[in-house]
Amino acid sequence: MKKIYTLSLKTFSIFVLSSLFFVSSHSQSHDPAPTFAAIGRWDLTVDQGDRIVPSWLEVKLSGIKTLVGYFVAEGGSARPIAKVNFNDGKVSFSIPPQWERTDKDMVFEGTLKDDKLSGTINSSNGKTYTFTGVRAPLLHREKAPVWGTPIKLFNGKDLKGWHTQKADNQWFVQEGIMKSPRSGSNIMTDQKFTDFKLHIEFRYPKGSNSGVYLRGRYEVQVEDSYGQEPSSTLFSGVYGFLTPNQMAAHPAGEWQIYDITLVGRKVTVVANGKTVICDQLIPGITGGALDSNEGEPGPIFLQGDHGPVEYRNIVITQIGRAHV
Repeated sequence: MKKIYTLSLKTFSIFVLSSLFFVSSHSQSHDPAPTFAAIGRWDLTVDQGDRIVPSWLEVKLSGIKTLVGYFVAEGGSARPIAKVNFNDGKVSFSIPPQWERTDKDMVFEGTLKDDKLSGTINSSNGKTYTFTGVRAPLLHREKAPVWGTPIKLFNGKDLKGWHTQKADNQWFVQEGIMKSPRSGSNIMTDQKFTDFKLHIEFRYPKGSNSGVYLRGRYEVQVEDSYGQEPSSTLFSGVYGFLTPNQMAAHPAGEWQIYDITLVGRKVTVVANGKTVICDQLIPGITGGALDSNEGEPGPIFLQGDHGPVEYRNIVITQIGRAHV
């Protein structure tokens, strides 16, 4: 009797193990792990026919298998994507309009091949554009910066060393101040930069808006925000991405100061003597960027198309030659 019981236990054990192996094998063969090749940050270039504009996409994992993300168009802030579809190398999603007066969603459809993206964007305005995309560089710096000698980007006399984005130039210099009395063209330095410390002073009337673009790609917002709650789209925020830890703005009409350090993707913003963003990572380009070539140097770019603004005492300190 004891012998029969022992054989039955062995038989039962073999049956259980065989069943588990079958279930495991069946599950693996019919329920393959999802492919997440699209995950990451992508620098996009969009062909609108009459001009080429930059854009940016981030795809990331939410939970076990759901892909979500953020998208930056030619203008505006980074917008969340509730779901990114990815199957057989095809990437797609839709998001509602941000500025257009329409209920039509923007639809993004792309193909991932050889670690590059390409496809079409059906915009909320009814037009279809083509795009290409490459993975955004990490911009990680192995060494701590060694700073060079500060140089003045604005001589206080004229606009030497600067040029406007458009032919129509409303900028002029008066009493050591670079002035834009009305909405018009943006302005930028002739010289391009990689990593730097920037000191810049500015003043605006009530309700006005401007911005300081680092490498021409990352906007630190300049806006009349006195007394408001901090936001990534208000004073001293990195537009649409990084929210300052406090509202350090003075009232409109007073001079304000930014001291900004950019090393790779990491930025520190000191606004009116208060560190409001400390060594934070900028995910990607912000709306209004000159281009999406994040691995390249870029100019200091001042927004002049959103209202009156004045700038003075613009000084930059670059990485020292011995550090490069």
